[in-house]
Amino acid sequence: MENNNIIDEYVRSLKKSDRLGAQVVYHHVLPETPAFWSDLERPLSNELQDIMQKSGIQRLYRHQAAGIDQVRSGRHTVVATPTASGKTLVYNLPLFEKVLADAAARAFYIFPLKALAQDQLRAFEMMASFCKTIKPTARIYDGDTSAWHRKRIRTSPPNVVMTNPEMLHLAILAHHPQWAAFLSGLKLVVVDEVHTYRGVMGSHMAQVFRRFQRVCRYYGSLPTFIFSSATIGNPEQLATQLTGLPVRTVTQSGAPQGRRHVVFIDPYEGPAQTAILLLKAALHRGLRTIVYTQSRKLTELIAIWAQNRSGAFADRISAYRAGFLPEERRAIEARLSSGELLAVISTSALELGIDIGDLDLCILVGYPGTVIATWQRGGRVGRSGQESALVMIAGEDALDQYFMRNPHDFFERQPESAVVNPYNPEILMKHLTCAAAELTLRLDDPYLSEKPVEKALLKLEAGGDLLRSGDGNAFYSSRKRPHRTIDLRGAGSQFRIEKTGSGESTGEIDGFRAFKETHPGAVYLHRGETYLVDQLDLGTATVKVTRTQVNYYTRARGFKDTEIIDIYDQKGAAGTRVFAGRLKVTDQVTGYEKWAIHTKRRQNIIPLDLPPLVFETDGLWFVVPPEIQQSAESRQMHFMGGIHAIEHAAISIFPLLVMADRNDLGGISTPFHPQTAQAAIFIYDGVPGGAGLSRQAYERAEDLLAYTHKAIASCPCESGCPSCVHSPKCGSGNRPIDKGAALFLLEQIRAAAQMPPPATRQIQSAPRTRPAPLETPITKGRYGVLDIETQHSFQEVGGWHRADLMQVSCAVLYDSGDDRFYEFLEHQVPDLIRHLERLDVVVGFNIKRFDYQVLGRYTSLDFGKIPTLDILDEIHKHLGYRLSLDHLARTTLGVQKSADGLMALQWWKEGRIREIVAYCKNDVAITRDLFLFGKENGYLLFQNKAGHTVRVPVKW
Repeated sequence: MENNNIIDEYVRSLKKSDRLGAQVVYHHVLPETPAFWSDLERPLSNELQDIMQKSGIQRLYRHQAAGIDQVRSGRHTVVATPTASGKTLVYNLPLFEKVLADAAARAFYIFPLKALAQDQLRAFEMMASFCKTIKPTARIYDGDTSAWHRKRIRTSPPNVVMTNPEMLHLAILAHHPQWAAFLSGLKLVVVDEVHTYRGVMGSHMAQVFRRFQRVCRYYGSLPTFIFSSATIGNPEQLATQLTGLPVRTVTQSGAPQGRRHVVFIDPYEGPAQTAILLLKAALHRGLRTIVYTQSRKLTELIAIWAQNRSGAFADRISAYRAGFLPEERRAIEARLSSGELLAVISTSALELGIDIGDLDLCILVGYPGTVIATWQRGGRVGRSGQESALVMIAGEDALDQYFMRNPHDFFERQPESAVVNPYNPEILMKHLTCAAAELTLRLDDPYLSEKPVEKALLKLEAGGDLLRSGDGNAFYSSRKRPHRTIDLRGAGSQFRIEKTGSGESTGEIDGFRAFKETHPGAVYLHRGETYLVDQLDLGTATVKVTRTQVNYYTRARGFKDTEIIDIYDQKGAAGTRVFAGRLKVTDQVTGYEKWAIHTKRRQNIIPLDLPPLVFETDGLWFVVPPEIQQSAESRQMHFMGGIHAIEHAAISIFPLLVMADRNDLGGISTPFHPQTAQAAIFIYDGVPGGAGLSRQAYERAEDLLAYTHKAIASCPCESGCPSCVHSPKCGSGNRPIDKGAALFLLEQIRAAAQMPPPATRQIQSAPRTRPAPLETPITKGRYGVLDIETQHSFQEVGGWHRADLMQVSCAVLYDSGDDRFYEFLEHQVPDLIRHLERLDVVVGFNIKRFDYQVLGRYTSLDFGKIPTLDILDEIHKHLGYRLSLDHLARTTLGVQKSADGLMALQWWKEGRIREIVAYCKNDVAITRDLFLFGKENGYLLFQNKAGHTVRVPVKW
């Protein structure tokens, strides 16, 4: 049976299958497309034409011809066409032409993966073997190259050096005098798979390429840059952001494409089990198959399961992932290319353009995260024009389920845009120190012409990292080789991970991730091995681990807070407003959860005492109009649960707009933010300095709201699940979450777009010199404990956000200085304010969000300047949800409140002020005793949902 008939029969059998047929939610056939050819503006020499023919190339596709024409004219060029469309010729032919004209012509080929360089070297050498006059030479210069060969490449340079970003940064730029001969003859720079240079790595590479051009100018070369990319939404913008150069694009592919089936499966069983069944059926039909998974561990597991169940085919199946030895990977690639292997199970390591021969079937175990990655992985099949199939098996992730419920959206969707922030200030400062170590930084250097660079220079000077010359016109690095302190694929400082006892290194982790992934007690995976973290040593930036086998995994818990530093822009979006700006984020890991691997049940929560991570980044935020918040609360909906659910869903659906993973993002939702004076939902770039993600998404803010609503509304679950509003990285364990409230709020916001916009209140961004808040623990001093009762309820004044209208009925303040309770009525509030100002610290329960807001109408005092401990706020920071004062008092102290707020309001209406004062005094006494208990014991007690009395640790 011919391949075309086999693929067709395979898909038809799948749809009719008793076991899997009902799980096929969509089948689409992409028709065959023909080749489109074109001629060059200027014909190639006879020798080059002969090389092409001997290489099996009769004519050029239109994108190849267009790209070569631009490169030959000296224009920086990006070619963004599908996988296996022949982009390599766009740079190889111009390079061969230059070498045949000048044997001293040089080029750098930069690949993101070592395997790509190996693959390209084979193709290059095959073409070079057909040359008659001068044979162009190429060598690989990477971490696997021996010291002897490295020296030989530097002293007797080939025409082409194939390398990777790390070697460009660490070995070439840091030691550029050793490359003087090569750099002075540099004509071309090839940047392959440029769409992978996004996010944090993109920010690093933007600075690496700027430093590289600076060094090139020093040696008198101005090379032409050639970028190759998968089909993305913004190839020109990306290449320009990465280099600062004007770049021309070529995007119209002329390569043919065979007929292709695309099948979406929403499995009843797990995705891995379904993949094994599909693979087994493919093997029996002789279909050459690649299975892509989302993790190294799953790659190995599926390979083992498949081999155990595939009988005679067991030796023709292999796993492939990062962590394998280079020779192991090369052997697998060769067996695939020759046809010896029928199937390979891979991580994204085989996503990029490594030649692994002609495959027939691609199985995706989970949505890869972007439309681009989906088509790139799918481009591994049907490379010779034969009929092929792409089968995507959905996981429970929100994006997977979104496309299962909206399959047409996948095929109508334009490729995502790759985003980079060239001037991330945290990353920029590190590279400026490298640039100064490479060549003295002078004030007239073009590298320093951008305003963000000038600002970073002054900060580095103030910190002693850069030293200004005596005449003030130049900067020198204070360190000779600062390059090794930079991880191009991470942000922040690096922590060394080593085995306890032996000190043997097992890798590194960037300091920004260390607190969440390698905190004490964490289960850490490295190259398929399981380790338990024994110690996180902040002083030496090391993590001590012990190899172990455990039946659980860990998940960090914590709390976050955000402060608006600057507002870049704001606009209307549906029935609300959206802002883009600079945020100061405080992110603290307060503990971790243990989850059983097999039952997926949480076993317990272990508290941790780690310092907070405080960083500035870019973000966007939506405010929720007060009338919509009031409407939800009046219907007894859990407003906080609703905005929390919206935050999670928006982050999970974010990659529909921008090339990102939800791990690249962070979020905070709050029912009242002091700077917006209303509820707000923040989404921010999860790396210090920002990666450009939220800025790009801000442009499509209304789409973000629409997709978020669609993702939640189309999920069939009743109260929320991982496919819509739950997040696996939620610091509060997805509590509270209210799917119904989220839908109501989004519907109200979108409906409000049809109404006239209300007057908007100008948000005041926080001054950068804002006094630091009080740092707990509180160890000594005169403290007071405050509680206030009001004359009006929140319903009467229009919501909690209008607490300033509720008016004081009475207040009670306990002063530890004289061990006395002081009582105040409304006309005595000025006396209360003066008393508060005399204290070292004020303790309360919900004091910041309520009591101070009520008192705000009586004074111009900035309560932010009063050292304050809010017990409710501290509890919320640790648990992620709030507990009542009565609950904490009953469980911790064995006492209970004498009344409640509703009763106090009723007493006010009846003029029974002494009862209100007594009730308020009782609350103050309880709050004081809770504070003292926590201070003495280091914890408070509460009852969880299961009825168990448990501790919430505090440090006052």
